[in-house]
Amino acid sequence: MLNPTVEAVTDRILTRSRDARAAYEDGMARARDAGPTRGSLSCGNLAHVVAACPAGDKSALADGHAGNIGIVTAYNDMLSAHQPFATFPDIIKDAARAAGGTAQVAGGVPAMCDGVTQGQPGMELSLFSRDVIALAAGVALSHNAFDTAIYLGVCDKIVPGLVIAAATFGHIPAVFVPAGPMPSGLPNDEKAKVRQQYAAGEVDRAALLDAEMQSYHSAGTCTFYGTANTNQMLMEFMGLHLPGASFVNPNTPLRDALTRAGAKRALEITALGNDYTPAGDVLDARAFVNGIVGLHATGGSTNLAIHLVAMARAAGVILDWRDLSDLSDVVPLMARVYPNGIADVNHFHAAGGLAFMVGELLEVGLLHEDVRTVAGPGLRRYTEEPKLDGNGEVGWGEGPAESLNTEILRPADEPFAATGGLKRLTGNLGAAVIKISAVKPEHHLIEAPARVFADQEEVMEAFKAGELDCDCIVVVRFQGPSANGMPELHSLTPPLSLLQNKGFKVALVTDGRMSGASGKVPAAIHLSPEGMKRGPIARLRDGDIIRLDATTGTLEILIAEDEWAARDAVVADLTANQTGIGRELFRAFRERVGAAETGAAVVV
Repeated sequence: MLNPTVEAVTDRILTRSRDARAAYEDGMARARDAGPTRGSLSCGNLAHVVAACPAGDKSALADGHAGNIGIVTAYNDMLSAHQPFATFPDIIKDAARAAGGTAQVAGGVPAMCDGVTQGQPGMELSLFSRDVIALAAGVALSHNAFDTAIYLGVCDKIVPGLVIAAATFGHIPAVFVPAGPMPSGLPNDEKAKVRQQYAAGEVDRAALLDAEMQSYHSAGTCTFYGTANTNQMLMEFMGLHLPGASFVNPNTPLRDALTRAGAKRALEITALGNDYTPAGDVLDARAFVNGIVGLHATGGSTNLAIHLVAMARAAGVILDWRDLSDLSDVVPLMARVYPNGIADVNHFHAAGGLAFMVGELLEVGLLHEDVRTVAGPGLRRYTEEPKLDGNGEVGWGEGPAESLNTEILRPADEPFAATGGLKRLTGNLGAAVIKISAVKPEHHLIEAPARVFADQEEVMEAFKAGELDCDCIVVVRFQGPSANGMPELHSLTPPLSLLQNKGFKVALVTDGRMSGASGKVPAAIHLSPEGMKRGPIARLRDGDIIRLDATTGTLEILIAEDEWAARDAVVADLTANQTGIGRELFRAFRERVGAAETGAAVVV
């Protein structure tokens, strides 16, 4: 039986989304009925579609009876997670031909790395890159020559942007094909220790660089459980991956076999056959609830509190942070993967991974089983795990019945914590979210004077000067989407952790993001309304007493109501954030972006 809270939250979402979803489904029905225009193109139009194809593909495309896959790829060879995609189009094309179809690279989308841009001006383009990716994928598929689509993407904004595009082209099927994580390198806890030592001046930059390069050392996704790997989990829980595809390492026989199987399945579920599974049918309210449950059970990235809202709206499903918080209250934390533990995703996968977790959550009624997926009807398929057969192709068998390492992965009835640890905070400072799955209980309530800053550089200067060696709540404002694109403030993690380790009561409050690496310091993030919109955070002053209570879900300044109401908001000088490293190109995005609560979106 379905958990009562899961059922109630789903019903609430369905009621709230009724009009939006009906309009979406009507639009998808019209697009489906029109179908790809390839069969009715003029001779000149069709000639452009097939001009560069091999002879066999030309005849199949011109005939119009064979399914054609549009490949949308985020390949580039600077980013480790996306470098393996260089070979995927050829693998997909060969597999498509073997299955009687064709495949073409419809277009590429940009893929930027937050690990490269952390603390740099380029980070102010990061969140907006999600919308650019959705727009670029839309351009790629606008030729309307495709019966189905395969999306190649992994990292932070890439998968959410591609899902927005898949929902927008929801009349055609969408199969997401990942590249997989790099093999394990320097353990994440050792890397974090070196980062803290560097922040404290105990080791030099050469030691820091050596540790980082031992951690990020080969092709594949970073192995900690940040936004990129949370995205991969999400694609399985929402039924957009083939079962077990997320955490198979790149450049292995099983990885290539899964890619071939993805191409074959993409052709099997087109409108040309009997198993038509358009993306819009997969992306319904139940799928998004399943994704939220997976987020909480795995202790995933706080960035998904924004991305899930934006992705859902593209499919006519209206989520809000209360939905995420209410579900977190009933979903057990079943995994400890860095930064919530010392294991990485390879260890998690080996311990039983997503197949074990999906099975456990289905058994206790925390997931909707009766959903459509690219693998077929029902989420139960995702309890199976892929294995190579004697011909080097992939088949699926029964997944693990128990965890092989309960220090990393536990059953639903013996979890690490009773709740998922993502909470919505509300009060006279607005609404925010906090991830407490890695925060010790004694740090769930912090009441301390505010130290108010306009950017993270100011925080670092104060830290180095010893000004933060005290109980304090660090406030970093004017970091919201309309101010400067809502950059992650990941560089604040080491100094704040050091202050906490010294015994000080410390927390962070910001209208910016803290990233998928949010860790042991309580951080109220995504605060809305943001400071740029004259939200309450813009009225804070040094010395104000702030109370952050993750247990009761409150965030407030302790001040008399009349004094608070009479206080003026600070107006920020953001001229330095308007130009350089491409920021001038995104002025229109900053001017029209929505609030973090509604997905910080430009295009939906």
